[in-house]
Amino acid sequence: MPIQLLPASAAAFAPRSNCTVVLNSKVEPWLTAALKRINRIKRPLNSVTQHHRCLTETLSGPSAIWTLSSIMLPKAPDSELRKDSNPLVEALFNYQLIHIEAYVVHVDMVSQHEVAFKLTQETIDSLIEYHRDIYSVDASASTWNWNEKEVQLKKLQEEFVQAVNKFVFRTGVRALEGLEEEGSGELLEGRSQDVKNAIMGLFLPLLPPPPRIVDVMGPAQVLPSSTSAGNWWQASTSALPPTHPAPVESWKVLPSTPSPTMTTSSVDASSSFWATMGMNDIQQLPSPTPSFSQPYTSAGQFYTSPQTTTAAPMLPLPSQLVSQNCSTSAQQLGGFGGFAWSYSDWAPQYAVM
Repeated sequence: MPIQLLPASAAAFAPRSNCTVVLNSKVEPWLTAALKRINRIKRPLNSVTQHHRCLTETLSGPSAIWTLSSIMLPKAPDSELRKDSNPLVEALFNYQLIHIEAYVVHVDMVSQHEVAFKLTQETIDSLIEYHRDIYSVDASASTWNWNEKEVQLKKLQEEFVQAVNKFVFRTGVRALEGLEEEGSGELLEGRSQDVKNAIMGLFLPLLPPPPRIVDVMGPAQVLPSSTSAGNWWQASTSALPPTHPAPVESWKVLPSTPSPTMTTSSVDASSSFWATMGMNDIQQLPSPTPSFSQPYTSAGQFYTSPQTTTAAPMLPLPSQLVSQNCSTSAQQLGGFGGFAWSYSDWAPQYAVM
């Protein structure tokens, strides 16, 4: 992309001076016709130098002001506008027409083939006044209040002042066909709409700060209370398989068949043993080892079932076993204390000696 150079008079806040004109070695016929049409005094236009002098003097005159476009804007903020059922009355009392006027600062017919316009000071002042007194008030009223709103609004106004002073409209060099007497003129072929869009693009909106991102906290997990902990644990552990088989007391183990080697003398010895034992001696016999069940624990739910132990059942007396017509025998087995009880539902068979 070629470098686009502008004279110092096109800079922001620069005063107006003579425009710069760059012509080609051969002048276009339409330019010659335009210069002859606007000159009251017939001047010779036979060379490039004569065209350059005539065009520079015409565009640098104090009356060489171009009307680029016209924009209709409100006269007051929206809250102060007159309300009427007739739209024509509202348009007459509520709106004003601002003419966008500019002067030519640069003409390039060699490289860029363009003409550059800079806004007049009167147009700049009108746009700044509208932005400060009307546009900023409406922008402030249409947004919610925050801490730095006034600072942001003032910054927006300062940026507009800078932008409107730097504004330079560039268009094709054929725009000089709209040249009139004393160097004034108007843009043709719809170029005024381009100017209007460019001017309205300078009015930036007042943007509030973005909303803060708030972390959404989920509800806390409710742990089971102590009052219903027993039922909750039973329901959750009912389907769990046992981790180890339950302990079985050795004195509850029943033989599948009675011992065939049992003799009558062993029966008589057991009978005499129980007959000579008193009630106090029976109570002193050690009971079978109580079973102990390992409590289930759950570290994830912070619950531990209470430790329980099963009470040892009462041992039946030999007299009770004899009354049931069942065989009884006392054998030295591997049970607790060297004795174990055995019980059978059928009549024992004894070996005959």
